[in-house]
Amino acid sequence: MRTAALVVASSVAFAPYAAHADDWPQWRGAERRGVWHEDGILERFPEDGLRFVWRVPIGPGYGGPAVAAGRVFATDFERLSGNRGRERLLVLDEATGKQLWEHAWETNLAGLMPAYSNGPRATPTVDGDRVYVLGSAGYLAALSVEDGSLLWRHDLVAEYEAPVQAWGFVGAPLVDGRQIITLVGGEPDAMVVAFDRESGAELWRSMEVGNEPGYNPPVIYELGGRRHLVVWHPKGIAGLDPDGGEVFWQFPYEVEYGQTIATPIQDGNQLLVSSASHGSTLIEVAAASGGKPEARIVWKGKSSSKQDLDGLHAFNSTPAFDGDMIYGIGGQGALRAIDRATGKEVWATFEPSEDARIATAFLVRNGDRYFISNDRGELMIARLSRDGYHEIDRTRLLEPTTRSVRIRRELGKLLWVHPAYANGHIVHRNDREIVRASLLAE
Repeated sequence: MRTAALVVASSVAFAPYAAHADDWPQWRGAERRGVWHEDGILERFPEDGLRFVWRVPIGPGYGGPAVAAGRVFATDFERLSGNRGRERLLVLDEATGKQLWEHAWETNLAGLMPAYSNGPRATPTVDGDRVYVLGSAGYLAALSVEDGSLLWRHDLVAEYEAPVQAWGFVGAPLVDGRQIITLVGGEPDAMVVAFDRESGAELWRSMEVGNEPGYNPPVIYELGGRRHLVVWHPKGIAGLDPDGGEVFWQFPYEVEYGQTIATPIQDGNQLLVSSASHGSTLIEVAAASGGKPEARIVWKGKSSSKQDLDGLHAFNSTPAFDGDMIYGIGGQGALRAIDRATGKEVWATFEPSEDARIATAFLVRNGDRYFISNDRGELMIARLSRDGYHEIDRTRLLEPTTRSVRIRRELGKLLWVHPAYANGHIVHRNDREIVRASLLAE
């Protein structure tokens, strides 16, 4: 197994720490909301480019990094013979990039689409003294943050008869108190399974699978005065009781090829789900009066077109609620502004992305602006409003290195990884290196 030799960038003048600093311990940060709460962050990028603190070699993978407890957690992959490969969780010192430990496991790639079988997809989930990792073929493990010792593990395919989907296991494990909630897609009735944080024992399982579980990370939101575990699978979207898995409500929401990708988002009692094949649907949950919460559809797109002909058709990119607006990157690459009340498009632009199928950019809100990282390796700062897209600045962040399979791209390569924003810095990776760069104000 290769080791991650440290490559330190040229000397960096360290800026003051952010007045309010936060870790990024899981998929889309705190509560999986894609919001970066720190202040003391730069208004524009340095004219001569970002200040890189360190660069470290890494293998291929689609999973984004997590940052917590002074450590950076990232996964990668090494291809072996035939359908075999070795996946790895790599843990680095946040300040220096020095490797602290690694945990590797062999995996069988049979069942994954060969063109995309190049590494884990799920962002590691860090909770206190433990980190939870999910491999592309269903390896689920709990490890000690301190030294990487294995605490427990499951083979979701062998133990639950779960299918290995074309794009593998993607839904990053979700910590909720003493339980770890994971999209499994197993039998019988194990679409979603909760495991005990300490022992790894199964606590409960819920929902029949039907055909496949899809790729969506589970999330927990408060809707209608009750906590909801939101599960979006290829046949529908459902709200469950996180304490035991009882289904509160569900609506049909079928997608093509099992592509449940963009994370459902919540604001108040409303929930938005969006896909390339089925458009967007806004759901509202009423306060429960003694029984189960009740949900209704406020509006839904009329088109099933991947060409964004009717509102927002999110593909890889999770949208964002912002007051009376919804912003998101559609399946054809345009950033679209949608009126929240009606679902109608207000404006669209290709400025932060590219006019190409499955063009991807990730929106992370910081105060009254957004940091936007696209699959061309660029990082932007922009303000979004009802009257349009207002770019403040743009810089080159990282080289796109993933081969674009049957997808037209100007640069020929992609960067389909969600970065982490933590402690005044951005941590990002491609298929060759993982980097940390300062976003602190000088």
